[in-house]
Formats: sequence, C-alpha cells, structure tokens
Amino acid sequence: MKIILQTPVLFFCFVSGATSMLGAQNKITKDTVGVQAIDEIVISASRTSESIMKSPVSIESVNSLHFKNSASPSFFDALENVKGVQMLVPSLGFKIINTRGFANTTNVRFTQLVDGFDNQAPHIGAPIGNAMGPGDLDIERVEIIPGTASALYGLNSVNGLANFITKDPFVYRGITVQQKAGVNHLNSNASDVTLFTENSIRIAEKLSDRFAVKLNGTFTKGSDWIADDRTDLNPSANANLGIAGGVDNPAYDPVNGYGNESSNRRTLTLAGRRYVVARTGYSEKDLTDYNIQNIKADISLHYKIRPKTLLTYTYRFADLDNVYQRANRFVLKDYIVQQHSVELKNDIFQIKAFLTTENTGKSFNLRSAAENLDRSFKSDNVWYNDYAAAFNSATANPGTGIAQALNQARAVADDGRLQPGTALFKSAVDRLADINNWDEGAALRVRDQLLHAEGQLDVSNLLGPDFKKNTGLDLLIGADYQSYIIDPDGNYFINPAQGRSFDTFSYGKTGSFVQAGKNMFQGLLKLSATLRADKNDYFDVTFNPRIAAVVAPSKEQSIRMSFQSGSRFPSIFEAFSNVNSGGVKRVGGLRIMSNGVFENAYLRSSIDGFQAAVTSDFNSGTALSEAIEQRKYLLVKNTYTYLNPEHINSFEAGYKGFFLQRNLKVDADFYFNKYDNFIAQVEMNVPNTTDPSLIPTYLNDRSKQSRYRMYTNSQSRVYNFGASLGLSYLFWNHYTFSGNVSYARLSRTENNDGFEDGFNTPEWTGNVSFSGENLFQGIGFSVSYRQQSSFYWRSFLVNGNVKPYGTLDAQISYDLSQAKMSVKIGATNLTNTYYNSFLGGPSIGGFYYTAVTYKL
Repeated sequence: MKIILQTPVLFFCFVSGATSMLGAQNKITKDTVGVQAIDEIVISASRTSESIMKSPVSIESVNSLHFKNSASPSFFDALENVKGVQMLVPSLGFKIINTRGFANTTNVRFTQLVDGFDNQAPHIGAPIGNAMGPGDLDIERVEIIPGTASALYGLNSVNGLANFITKDPFVYRGITVQQKAGVNHLNSNASDVTLFTENSIRIAEKLSDRFAVKLNGTFTKGSDWIADDRTDLNPSANANLGIAGGVDNPAYDPVNGYGNESSNRRTLTLAGRRYVVARTGYSEKDLTDYNIQNIKADISLHYKIRPKTLLTYTYRFADLDNVYQRANRFVLKDYIVQQHSVELKNDIFQIKAFLTTENTGKSFNLRSAAENLDRSFKSDNVWYNDYAAAFNSATANPGTGIAQALNQARAVADDGRLQPGTALFKSAVDRLADINNWDEGAALRVRDQLLHAEGQLDVSNLLGPDFKKNTGLDLLIGADYQSYIIDPDGNYFINPAQGRSFDTFSYGKTGSFVQAGKNMFQGLLKLSATLRADKNDYFDVTFNPRIAAVVAPSKEQSIRMSFQSGSRFPSIFEAFSNVNSGGVKRVGGLRIMSNGVFENAYLRSSIDGFQAAVTSDFNSGTALSEAIEQRKYLLVKNTYTYLNPEHINSFEAGYKGFFLQRNLKVDADFYFNKYDNFIAQVEMNVPNTTDPSLIPTYLNDRSKQSRYRMYTNSQSRVYNFGASLGLSYLFWNHYTFSGNVSYARLSRTENNDGFEDGFNTPEWTGNVSFSGENLFQGIGFSVSYRQQSSFYWRSFLVNGNVKPYGTLDAQISYDLSQAKMSVKIGATNLTNTYYNSFLGGPSIGGFYYTAVTYKL
C-alpha cells in the first residue's frame, strides 16, 4: 500500500518515537564543546604532527564531536557541510567527496586514506564512497586537504585528500552497539515508502599494557534512490523533419533509459526521406530492484614493542549490493573488496604496507544489459528491416500520417520483445548478467590487487634533540612502491603482451620525497620545502615540489602561502581498458594498448555533424553522393595522441584566526590552479578503408567504421580558481553558529576541446548551521541548511545543467549518561524536496532516521 504524507515531519516523529536500541563506549576523556581548540594537532598536511595553525596548506579537521552533533545520519554524510567539500550521491549506500572542481562519480583525482592507508577499489582507481572505510562508532576525526597533496603523497591526490583517523583501542575501550532505523521515498512517484536499517558494533579491549584488539562491523539494508530521468538526450535528431524531441522522436534516448544510445541508432531511408531511429531500450528501474545491502567489517591488532614503538595489523572487508555510476550505470552485486595492512611506527620512523583485493562478483552493466535484451529477441538487422517494412506498409495507406506510421513501425518491430516484470524478462537479465562480453552480455568480472609499501624517516628525531635545537630544522624523507596486479578477464582487461592476453600483468610506480622545514624569528615564520619524484612503468620520472611559508604574528593568527605541483599517472582503467560495449570499443590510452588508432581516426563530434548535414541535404532533395561530397569538409582528423601523466601547478594562500577569547574562528583560503595534459576521453571512429576517396562515404555509414572511446590528454591548458570562507562562533558555552561559503570557477582554456567542461562543480556552495550541546540534562540539537548554485555537468552518459538546490537538515539528541545510552532523531532534506546532485544519477528525497547508541 502506498503511503502519502504531506508533512514528512509527522512520519519522521512517529518513526523516531517507535525506535529504540542499544549503543556506545568507554573513553579516557570526555568531549565537550568548550572553547574552540587553538592547539589542535593534525598530521596529514606535512605527514608529521603539527599545530593546525602552522599547517603549510589549507586543512580541515573534523572531530567525532562534530559528527555527533551533525544532523547527518553518518560521519561521511556530514562531510558535505565541511568548507570546500562537494558531495555527489550515486546511491543511498555510498557517496563521493571532492574538492576544488573536476568532480565525477569515479573521482580519481581525490584520495581517501584510512589511518594513512589508501582504500581505493583498484580497477576504478578511486574509493567507492566509504564502502571499506570506518563506521560511525570508530571514527575519531577526519582531516581533509582541499587541494593538491601530490608532493607528499603522490597517489591520485591532485584535487585533494581525506584521511579518516580511527579510534585507538588503548584509549577508547569497551563495547559499543548502534542501530539506525529510517525511511525514504516519501511522496515518491517511483516507489512506496521504504525502510532503512543499519546495525553496527565496535569492540575494543586493552588486553595488557602492550596489546589491544579492535573489532568493527556494520550491516546496512534499504532501498536505493531511483534514477528515472526521461529527458531526451537526442532531441534534434529528426528536427529537420519537423519531429521534436521526446517520446514521439524515433531516436528517443531518455537519460535513464539504456539500449537507445548512439551505438543503437541507425539512419534509415523511409519513403524517400532519412530518419534517425533508435532501438526501444529499457528503463533503469526495469533492470534493477534498487535493494541495497552493504556489509563491512574490520579487525585490528595493536602491539607495543616498546612504549613508543607500535606494530599494527588491520584487516578490512566490504561486500556491496548497490547501484554505481561511471560512464555507464552498474549494478554492484556481491562486490567484495578486502585489505590487509601492517604498520610499524614510532617517533623516528614509519613502515607500512597493504594489499587490497577486488572481486566484482555478479555485478553487471545496465546499458549492456538493455542493449542485449533487445538483441536477444531480434538482431539489429532484423529489427531495422522490420521497422522499415512496417513504416512503408503504413504509409501506403493514404489515411496514415507520418507520426502514426512511425509508432506502428516500432510496434511491429517490437513484437515479441521481452516485457519488464515477467519471468522471461528476469531470466534473460540474469543470463546476460553472467556473460562476460558486453557485445553479447553485461557481466562485470574484474579481479585485481593493489600492493603498496612505504617507509618514512624523521631525520631530525633520528639525529637527536640537539640537532633540532641547534639547527632549527625538521627533516623528513620517505619512499614508496605501488603496483596494480591485474588478472585479465578478456573483456574488461587483457594483457597487452602479444600472445599473453589472459596472463596476469602489473602496472606500478616507485616514488620518494624529502621535506625540510625551519622555524625562524622565534616562531614568527615557518618555511618548508618538499620535493617528490615518481617513476611509473610506462612514463619518465616526474618531479613535484612544494614550497610553503606560514607567518604567525600571534598564537591566535596565522597566514599561509604555498606553491606546489602535482602529477597523476593514468589509472589502470585509463591505461589498460579493453572493453567492447554496444559496438564502441573503450581502449586504454597507452601506446601498447591502442597503437594505430589515434593516427587513423576522425573525431566523432565531427562525424555526427557531418552525418546530420548529409541527412539534412538529402531530405532537402540533394542526392546522397552529392551531399557527402559537399559536406566532407566537416570531417576532422583526430589530433589527439597517447597518454601522458596529468600535471597541476597550484598556488594557495590562506588565513586562520581566533577572536573574542577564541570563541570566534575565521578560516579563509584562495587558490589558483593550472592543469596540463588533463586526462579525459574522446570518441573517435576509424573508417574501415585506407582509400582516401572512400573515407567520407564510410564515415556516413555506421556499419563501415570502427568506433572507439579513447583515453587521452587535453590539448588545452585548463585553469581554475576559487576561494572559501568559514566562520564559527561559540557562545554561552553550549551554542555554536557556523557557516561557510565556497566559490569555484573554470577560468579559461586555450582550445575549446570539451575536456574543461568536465569541471562539474557549482560556482557557489554555502552552509549555515546552528547547534547546541547538553542544553538541559543531555539534550542537544542542530539545524543546518546547504545551498548550491546550478552548474553544467558533462559526462559520457549525459550533459546538461544541474538545477540549483537547497536542503534543510535537523536533529535532536538526548544523552542518558547514567544509562550509557544516546538517542539521535534526525532528518536530511527535511522538506522532502527531490533533487539531483548530478545528471544521470538518482533523485534524492527526504531521509528520516533515528540512531540509538549504547555503551556496555
């Protein structure tokens, strides 16, 4: 039964009152609001402990108290309100964070660490949200660097880095359990109201002065947000025939409909005119049930060899059932990611290593599933022949109009098509989801590993206290090795070595850095310099420096400036992909993968324009051969070439200050970035002939050309700049008013080659919040509002403007200290105003929840 609620708050209150459970934990010290911390210590900005006031670059540090007081249902959700952070929502089950532009749903330019360990899914080259990260019960704080961090970390951190720091089991001990319960899809046209549950446990015990153990587990179950945008992506295909875009367009291509994309279309000559016609395809909601079920767990063993020397082993596990978005949308099913990590550290050195393994399980590609569902009952050639014959038969009747004939032609061609919701349809989807060839099936079958090892030495501490006292120098050196180990599946990846297509191969790099810092003029000025070198298997050495200065005229004020560069080597997918999908081959940009393609290809954008012009001329009475000859000047030979590393130069300045007895905090920053060799994709087609005179004819016929989507480098120099300002005011020892605003803009490029349009970032975002803690016998609350401006979204799934939106979040909490229980009742998007954080993704409504935590 569908539940209709005009006032979601009433239902939210009902769920809140009906929910109860256990939760929480023993800690040596208790967090309170108090005076805002001026001596906060961070480690991510310089890879060593330092005051946040002396950080050489912008860094945001968000602690567990902030997450507890947030209206967001999880600590990861709460990061959306951090200054300078943009969040994309591909799924209720995971979200993607980014800073400073060029965002997408596989954010290979932003790095996520957990206690300093990269937690990316290897074949993607980026994390799947917080799928393998810590849960709410184990997070101590998050440090975010909203800008390039390549000089120290390498990795993929040209846009920024987040380090999730978990709780030390020597300090935070005991058993904590938590249950969240909630609802979503209120007043949705696409779904009934659905329930959400999440159960978490944390067990931490100090077994002796030297040994401690920690165990975490989280089980999440719910119904995902639904992507059902019916906007026509091909509205002008038949405009010269007087046919507008929409459901009556024979080339109709809805955003969240698949199997009717460009590779599923043909230009047919019907009754002396040329029509662009697409196969019918299927809606996303017909192909997946949107049920999500995520499991993650971790266990860590901590052993103090000496009082300051700690050996830690951690195992992390994640099993996902979700919908995920890249260039296409995917169903993740039994998708398993695991990580083993070990670390030995003290105040002189750190040695760490990890191995991440990935198995995509029974996951599948929604677009390929739709394409091959259509082809499973009738091949493309047969379907288009049936369509043409039915159209000609309909138009032979003088009383039949063109629109009616087009509809009749589709009905005849679709006769026998599998119908959503039937047993035959489900059986066909299941069968295709197990065929590992996207020209015939839809399976995503990837198995790979990421091996990483690194070491770091604090030379100043090694040389003893007299060295630092006499010289004032801080010296740090480090080195790392990283390798992706790929088990080719024959569809997604192949070994490029001749005759070894299915042999395991690797893709690795080695890097090192040296950093020096010095305090001068009795702490008034701190200078630091870093130089990093990285060598990839397929590229020359890259060097990335960072030079920074921090001026601190008082303990409460600091001004920072830095210049640094960063490099990003292509991910394994950008480098080695070998995917056939609907007749379009997506090939890695290394010469070893795509030798000969770039030299013989023509840009698809020019081919589309050429074909449209030829069709228009033909429909105006020009002979086809003459139209091809007249319009061949529109064809543009490809000028792109094989991949090189991406590079960024970044300048940043910032200010941090405390006023009014440290109750008012001000934090501001400005940045300017220049990108070279920006990595993205370009579609290009190769005519299946070497005769120059026949090339235009071949490029006017889809069956006579090979279609590619290639990873390559932009020929533009891409610039972007921005600024942000954050304010936080604590008053009456219980209340906090805070707000931030961020501005980001793409400045200019030398060539309009389309790569820069992937900036995918609103110019303006802002957050305002008001909260109170322990107001009366443990009662607290928070209310926050987030607003962002419209922005242009560009991807290979869909291009267009994302509408501006604002969301109101709120929570009220109650700490029962004697019962060791806390209850939090909250809502995100309280007004239930549906919005999209990006195009092609789901429509996001209100989420109403309770979280109950109990400390044993």
